[in-house]
Amino acid sequence: MSFITAPRIHDGYNWLPAGTTLQLADDGTIVAIIDVAPEGTTHYEGVIAPAFVNVHCHLELSHMKGVVPEHTGLIPFLQLVPRHRNTFTEEDKTQARHAAAAAMWRSGIAAVGDIANTADTQDVRLAQPGMYFHTFVEALGFTPANAGRSFGFAQATWQAFAAQATGNEGRLRQSIVPHAPYSVSPALFGLIDQFQPTSIISIHNQECAAENEFYQQGTGGVCELLGSMGIDYSTFTPTGQPSLPSYLPWLSATHPLVLVHNTQSTAADVAFAHQHAPDVFWCLCPNANMYIENRLPDVGMLMEQGARICLGTDSLASNHQLCILSEMVTLHRHYPHIDWEVLLRWGTAHGAQALHLCDRVGSIKPGMKPGLVHISNIDATDKTPSVERLY
Repeated sequence: MSFITAPRIHDGYNWLPAGTTLQLADDGTIVAIIDVAPEGTTHYEGVIAPAFVNVHCHLELSHMKGVVPEHTGLIPFLQLVPRHRNTFTEEDKTQARHAAAAAMWRSGIAAVGDIANTADTQDVRLAQPGMYFHTFVEALGFTPANAGRSFGFAQATWQAFAAQATGNEGRLRQSIVPHAPYSVSPALFGLIDQFQPTSIISIHNQECAAENEFYQQGTGGVCELLGSMGIDYSTFTPTGQPSLPSYLPWLSATHPLVLVHNTQSTAADVAFAHQHAPDVFWCLCPNANMYIENRLPDVGMLMEQGARICLGTDSLASNHQLCILSEMVTLHRHYPHIDWEVLLRWGTAHGAQALHLCDRVGSIKPGMKPGLVHISNIDATDKTPSVERLY
C-alpha cells in the first residue's frame, strides 16, 4: 500500500481539489481518494493523471519511420506508403513494431485503437500484457463487384485476432472497419455494417480536401490516387455532398463511431454526424496532420458544436513518436486557450469512452487500475512537458 500526491491531480475528467492524495495497492489499483496526505506520502511536482488512451494508431507501419517526407499532402502520402511498406525484411518490421509498442507503454499509454491490414500485430498484443488493444481490421475495396472478396480477406484477418482474444476479451478486442470513404464501396460498407451490428467503427474521415471534392464533383486527387493503383471507379457517381453525409447513412446508428482526422470537417458535417450517430467521437491526430498536410482540424468549431474529442497518434510513417502527451502539446501550442484540464480529458477519459474501455482505464476511481502518469513542466514556457509512467 502506498500514498501519492501532487499539486494537481487530474481524474480523467477534471482537476481534483488541491491537497488530494491517492491511496494505491501495490499493483496500482486505486484504493481510495482522500483529502489528507498521511505520513510517508510520496510527493510529485507537476501533475498526476490516468495513463493515456491512443485511439488511432498503425503499429504495423512502425518500420516506415522517416520513409515518407513531411508535407507531401495526403494523396502522395497514400501512394508512397504501399510502394515502400514491403521493402523491409520481416525482422525489420517485427523489431520496429515491438520497439514502438514498448515506447508507447513508457510514454504512459494504457490502451490503443490499432489499425491492422494484416495479422502482423498479433505478436505485439501478446508482448504488452499491461496494455489494452482494440484492433480495427480495415477492409479496403472500391470496386463493388469485388466487395465479397475484399470483405473475406478482412474477415480472415479478424478471425486471427478474435482467436487470439479468446479468454482475454477484456484486454484484446477487434472489429472490422472501413479504411476511408474513397477506398470502400457502398457494397463493402454494407457487409461491414452487417457483420457485427454494434461493433465500434473507426474510419479515416475528411483528411484532405480531395476527399470532399471526389464526392461532390467526382474529380481531383482521389481520382488520381485510384487511377495510379489501377482501381476501377467508373461506377462511382458523385453525390454533390461532402464525403461524410454521403457515406454515413451506409452505417447503422447502432455502431459506436470514431471519426479520425477530420481536418476538412465543417459545422454542417458535425451536425449531420451527431444526428445520424448517437455515439460518435472525433479523434484528432494533430502531429500526423501537420506531418502530412501541415494543417490542423478546426478544433474551436468542434468544441462549439459539442463534439466529443479524443486523441490518436496515427503511425510512425506520419509522426515522429507515438506519444499522446506530444499530441496535447501540439494542440496547446496552436490553441493556447484550450485548458490542460480539457486536453487531459481528451487524452484519457474520452479515449477510454471511445474504445468502450472506460470501466478499465482513462479515469481515477476507487477499484480501477487505470495506470498513472506523472507529467512535468505542463505550464512551463521554456521547457517541453515530459511524462513518466508511475504504474
